[in-house]
Amino acid sequence: MRPTRRRTRLLLAAPVVVAALAVPLGVHAARGADSGTEAEPPKPEPAGSECRTSVEGSRVVAYCHNPYPSTDLVRLHTECDRWWDVDADGAAVAVEPGRTVRLEDRCWKEVATAWVSHRPAPV
Repeated sequence: MRPTRRRTRLLLAAPVVVAALAVPLGVHAARGADSGTEAEPPKPEPAGSECRTSVEGSRVVAYCHNPYPSTDLVRLHTECDRWWDVDADGAAVAVEPGRTVRLEDRCWKEVATAWVSHRPAPV
């Protein structure tokens, strides 16, 4: 009866051993390590406007210049210092290649922070 138990254990363990040996080989082949060269990811085309934001008292002014060949959409976001003063998110403005736009906003009293967000224009 002993040889049957041993044979059963070996038959049950064989698929586990085969799977343990096959998985690393599959991962190795999937990574492309056999080719000897790794493919570099494509470099994204530079895009986006360069913006300068200034705050004077309760007014915010931002100038955004787009030196790249694709259109950029910019929005001015203003957060006011006082709790009762309404924060504002400006409308998206398209900055064409080689153009500069001026964005303005204000608070009733002091400005806490102001920033410009970017996103590519739909094609």
